[in-house]
Amino acid sequence: MHFKHPEFLYALFALLIPLLIHLFQLRKFQKIEFSNVQFLKAVSLQTRKSSTVKKLIILLTRMLLLACIILAFAQPFFTNDKDFDAPQELVIYLDNSFSMEAKGKKGPLLKRAVQEIAEAIPEQQLFTLFTNDEVFKEVTKKDVLNDLLQIEYSPNQLAYRTAYLKGKQFFSKNQESNKNLVLISDFQIQQNPLEVSFDGAIVPKLIKLTPESKNNIAIDTLYLERNKNNDLTLAASVSSTNLSSASVPISLFDNDELIAKSSVSFNEQAVQKISFSLKEGQDLRGKLVLQDPMLSFDNTRYLAINSPKKIKVLTISGSDDAFLKYIYTPDEFILTQSNLNALNYNTLSQSDLIILNEIETVPVTLLNALKTFVASKGVLCFIPSVKGNLKDYNELLNQLDATPFNALIPSENLITTIHFDHPLFKGVFDKKIDNFQYPKVNSYFPVNSTRSILSYTDERTFLYNHKNLYVFTASIASDKSNFKNTSLIVPVLYNIGKESLQQPVLYYQVGKLNSYDVQISLDQDEIISLYSERETIIPLQQNFSNKVRITTDETPTRAGMYTLTKGDEFFDHLAYNYGSSESRLKYHTLKPGNDYTLADTISLLFYELKENNRVQEFWKWFVIFALVFLLLEILLLKYLK
Repeated sequence: MHFKHPEFLYALFALLIPLLIHLFQLRKFQKIEFSNVQFLKAVSLQTRKSSTVKKLIILLTRMLLLACIILAFAQPFFTNDKDFDAPQELVIYLDNSFSMEAKGKKGPLLKRAVQEIAEAIPEQQLFTLFTNDEVFKEVTKKDVLNDLLQIEYSPNQLAYRTAYLKGKQFFSKNQESNKNLVLISDFQIQQNPLEVSFDGAIVPKLIKLTPESKNNIAIDTLYLERNKNNDLTLAASVSSTNLSSASVPISLFDNDELIAKSSVSFNEQAVQKISFSLKEGQDLRGKLVLQDPMLSFDNTRYLAINSPKKIKVLTISGSDDAFLKYIYTPDEFILTQSNLNALNYNTLSQSDLIILNEIETVPVTLLNALKTFVASKGVLCFIPSVKGNLKDYNELLNQLDATPFNALIPSENLITTIHFDHPLFKGVFDKKIDNFQYPKVNSYFPVNSTRSILSYTDERTFLYNHKNLYVFTASIASDKSNFKNTSLIVPVLYNIGKESLQQPVLYYQVGKLNSYDVQISLDQDEIISLYSERETIIPLQQNFSNKVRITTDETPTRAGMYTLTKGDEFFDHLAYNYGSSESRLKYHTLKPGNDYTLADTISLLFYELKENNRVQEFWKWFVIFALVFLLLEILLLKYLK
């Protein structure tokens, strides 16, 4: 038993007053003489004995009456929690990821969780609630009820360990307070095993929300390919969590115009491929849509196809460079060829790729211009000459922080190693090739680089790259090497050209780091914006002489079609989609352990928290007992003889 006002208990010493009065009564008795007291003596003894018993009973009732009054003022109570008088802190993590859109017994998991929180939390309870992208700190239910009812689904889900650590930060540093951390989620599998606690300082309380059905159909990826007739097609990978023979319709739109329709079923495989024919050179602001009632976020995938921008390539040659015309064709590239003596230096800053093709010397003026070009994110490809000035070559490489050459070795060497994992070969090979017709060089500058793309038999480097610099270590002139006659030269030089201008791809993923280049020149105060019908974003942008590099990370936050704009001028269209990890409806199996405790429902958990802190007061009972003892005393005085 505990007391709300224990200081009143000192008044219990007042019980000694009636006791002392009873023990030290100073009443004087009057003597009356009788002639014969033989018959009165027995009566006197009997009356004195009865009077003593009556007084003791009345004394007891008075002391109990006084004790009950004192205890009532002290307000005694019981509680289930030994730390009942400690401050109570409550922090709630509410998972609002896309998978919480799945339907449970009483509707979508997230909406039902919000409803139960609103019903279970007391009106005056202070708490902190945070989701994957919002925080409501030290609020009451009345403060945030409208915001809770309008919570939207988020593409960014916190790792459960991260949610636990973030929740701990919202508690005060008061060591005496009771800290209750509640994690509400469907606990979709992110990692194995589930990690929510290690230190044991705060044991979280987990509430797992379970959907009734785990059947979901999603559009996973989109990509362009060519069929056996070399026609351009849009391919989509569509997956289902359950096998089913039911046919699911899928529609392709350009803006809001339906341009193609097909269907897919999953009676044999959980992943199916579907293709749509496209026109060559077609501009498309498209979206692929299917109908599935489980989750809606993965039913639509946006895509953007823009007219490709031609990449500007400048070659500065000291030998024959006619072969480059067949690689950098006019349909994709603007090729400008020049020798060193006739070079127009103004064209350097307007180029996306510069190829130094076997020039023998590197003048200081050119060296400084190339250094500025590379610093402006231009791509430089350097092919040496066997007659080249080693000092000039190494001065250029040193200025660009690249690995310098050693003295020329005039002996033959075979190019035997392809580093398939290099980004330059992405999509080039269907499989790794161990034996092929090895190209050879008659002489080379020995270099050992950790960024090799092609290597010799002795593991020295034939081609390497450093940032946006690509360096050959040998001449590829026809009389010095047969590299031009092999199938490697086309993908190598072609992909170097494509890498020099990062053009927008089919779509980007929301919340991921993305970058692409826009061929435009901006004045000092001009900016490029990303515009959609729902939001306008100013992304991170780097302004170079002939292009602007756009980088997006945390924004945009919504999937959809966006347009690059400069004031009232419109450029490329860009598509952003949500990731597909939430589409896999696989969940952790939670078992009670030392790291966390489990609760069946939100309402039950908050009822238990309320019961642990509930106070049972007894002061009213002591008031009733006081009245009973008062009435008893009156009855004793009146009727007890």
